[in-house]
Amino acid sequence: MAERRGELLRAAIEQIEARGVAAVRIADVAAVLGVSNALVLYHFSTKERLVAEAFRYAAEDDLAHLRKLLGRRTTALRRLRAAVRWYAPTGQAKGWRLWIEGWAAALREPALREVTRDLDRQWKAALTEVIEAGVAADEFHCPDPPATALRLTALLDGLAVQLTAYDGAVSRSRAQDWADEALAHELGLTRASLTAATR
Repeated sequence: MAERRGELLRAAIEQIEARGVAAVRIADVAAVLGVSNALVLYHFSTKERLVAEAFRYAAEDDLAHLRKLLGRRTTALRRLRAAVRWYAPTGQAKGWRLWIEGWAAALREPALREVTRDLDRQWKAALTEVIEAGVAADEFHCPDPPATALRLTALLDGLAVQLTAYDGAVSRSRAQDWADEALAHELGLTRASLTAATR
């Protein structure tokens, strides 16, 4: 049962990325796996619930990877930069189309809004925690870790929209430079010292 549910959620994610939240249908998800619409509805009851659960499934995967990066045995600065580089639209984080779709659909879907809000809170809390650890270890100076986490994620989310929705609006290397510059600025470091400390 759990395995079938996971297959349905992965198929839903694939279809949302390909078609968008508004256009995806229960039939599209069922067709990917060669199952009936009734089976999909048995597990999720409505399209809205399927979509919200698909986003939750994707979020849990992303959060597990974030926790792995932040749980490494190294300096807080290295962990933080690794997380920012992975999250940034120039890094290895996949699914920016999915999250942009999710943000847009969440304006109209309360269940999806709660999923995206919860993911956002967890990301900011995880980044805040590692920033606080770096301040406590005297690796860098940051007077307001929660605000720093908010500003960093806001910048990265905005860059993701530019890179995903507007081809050529900004180069990937320029976006990475801006992410590094923002991180260094937020932590009271020079760009050179950030790079040197995280090699």
